[in-house]
Amino acid sequence: MAKQMRICVLAGDGIGPEITRQALKIVGIAADYLEMELVTDEALIGGAAIDAEGLPLPLQTITHCRSADAVLLGAVGGSKWDTLPMHLRPEAGLMALRAKMGLYANIRPAMLLKPLRSIAPLHSEIDGFDLLMVRELAGGIYFGDKGKTDVDGARAAYDTEIYTAPEIERIARIAFRFAQNRRKNLVSIDKSSMLQTSRLWRETVEQLHSEFPDVTLRHLHADHAAMELIRNPAQFDVIVTSNLFGDILSEEAAALTGSVGLVPSASLGYTTKGIYEAVHGSAPDLAGKNVANPIGAIRSAAMMFQFSFSRKDIGDAIEQAVTETLESCRTADIAVSGLEVVSTEEMGDRVAQKLRSLLSSKG
Repeated sequence: MAKQMRICVLAGDGIGPEITRQALKIVGIAADYLEMELVTDEALIGGAAIDAEGLPLPLQTITHCRSADAVLLGAVGGSKWDTLPMHLRPEAGLMALRAKMGLYANIRPAMLLKPLRSIAPLHSEIDGFDLLMVRELAGGIYFGDKGKTDVDGARAAYDTEIYTAPEIERIARIAFRFAQNRRKNLVSIDKSSMLQTSRLWRETVEQLHSEFPDVTLRHLHADHAAMELIRNPAQFDVIVTSNLFGDILSEEAAALTGSVGLVPSASLGYTTKGIYEAVHGSAPDLAGKNVANPIGAIRSAAMMFQFSFSRKDIGDAIEQAVTETLESCRTADIAVSGLEVVSTEEMGDRVAQKLRSLLSSKG
């Protein structure tokens, strides 16, 4: 084979190992089609790393991720580790890894796939939507000064949000570029009526707009945007927003698709290396039961081919394989009368079979 495809696999916690296995089936088929040697390198993160190494992000994991072309992540977290200090919890490992890899943009597509319109929460009101959430990932309140204190004898706590203009500009630039290649419509979400960071956010995005005159720019406050997502998600093309608002609103958008188990994501930075993961959590109550939905993980692999390997055609083929598979079978979370309900493993096999057929027809 002409070239290697090096993937660092961070299966993580809960259902992470189960869904990651299904995504790797898809990656393997695509690698064969591209005549590339698939080399996988497994490492620990999150609760699994805490149990084995005492830390949510061991040094060797960072090394493995940096040497790979892309990182495929399962999920991190679980109630087992909830009592640990914040810097030692599983989620801290993921945040630290993003920082170590220089990733600052979280890309989350949310679309209503045609076979799933009948199970969407608002299906009677929604004819379809296809939006892209661009969330700032490396700054904001999650990374600001935080702590506990005492105010007038009462226990108190604080979390500080800080954004610099360059941080805002780099994420907005990515969003504008995505909009240029889609329907040329960008909505920037902030809370400038109340927050100084949001005022800087709006000013910076507005100033950058002059470089992208072909894109229509609109600003919404976060609370208004939450309402508009429910009222008419089809109005949105690309959304750009801060770390906190993006965390919340992307979950809302994911729910509108029919199941959070369907939605993929990519965390990107200055290079083609990225972390690809489904947006759902580790779902420890489902772990080991072979019932979790692997579609979000599989579609994250599709994003990996688009962004890390510059093969959007392969990503599109994976998306087509998913859509066609969902016309005949479902996992339990998206089950409907008349269609076969399959396990995690079987869903992975069905999508893999469909993808192999689609790629064979391409020659």
